[in-house]
Amino acid sequence: MAALTQVLIVNGTAIVGLMLLLWIVATLRRDVSIVDLFWGCGFVVTVWLSAVQSSPWSARISLLAALTTLWGVRLSWHLARRNHGRPEDPRYAAMRVAYGPRFWWISLFTIFLLQGAILWFVSLPLQVAAVRDLPRAVSIADVLGTVLWSVGFLFESVGDWQLARFKADPANAGKVLDRGLWRYTRHPNYFGDCCVWWGLYLSSAAAWTIASPVVITLLLLKVSGVALLERTIADRRPDYAAYQARTNAFFPGPPRPNQTSRSDQTV
Repeated sequence: MAALTQVLIVNGTAIVGLMLLLWIVATLRRDVSIVDLFWGCGFVVTVWLSAVQSSPWSARISLLAALTTLWGVRLSWHLARRNHGRPEDPRYAAMRVAYGPRFWWISLFTIFLLQGAILWFVSLPLQVAAVRDLPRAVSIADVLGTVLWSVGFLFESVGDWQLARFKADPANAGKVLDRGLWRYTRHPNYFGDCCVWWGLYLSSAAAWTIASPVVITLLLLKVSGVALLERTIADRRPDYAAYQARTNAFFPGPPRPNQTSRSDQTV
């Protein structure tokens, strides 16, 4: 069985190498948005690289590899379809303007290597699970983790699908989607992503890696997810303030009854 230190070093080196390659491609294309497409598949690479260093191959790592692959491939495919033919993400375009000629090398550290470091840290439960001796058999924690992962995968995939359909209708331009899962939470995709990682953490049987799902939760809530998205959306969507007043931001719940108006959401 590969030692944990070896697995962490090998995986970290692979992630850095892939991020450097992505950075070179992005620099040549003058579009760093491709880093987001790698996010999901980066975890797929990490879990399988961990798995091949595990011997003997346990039922747990097989389960984690399957769940991570399904989640990661779906997410990357969704982002690739959504971003096809679009210009560079406005966040990165703004950074490009702010840094000017220095952006090409600053982006290596502030975007690519930073995202790689977060990927490596968030995936710690998967990496540790590959080298744990016990318990090797599937346990109740695996069952509970898989159930939580399934809830998260449902929210994330269905939420993305509902939003994509909504945006595809020109009649919904500037409106706010509050149907389907979006009626119960303003961010079903972020809530689902959070559940996915807490589910994988439970299934990993690696209790000391709890900082990993905590970090991804904080990122989704306070940094790159809910907080970042809602910073300006009310200015762009006139009905969004009313939608905020009646709909939970993150955890699903029934709409508040004191708000009776109905609009439609886009993000």
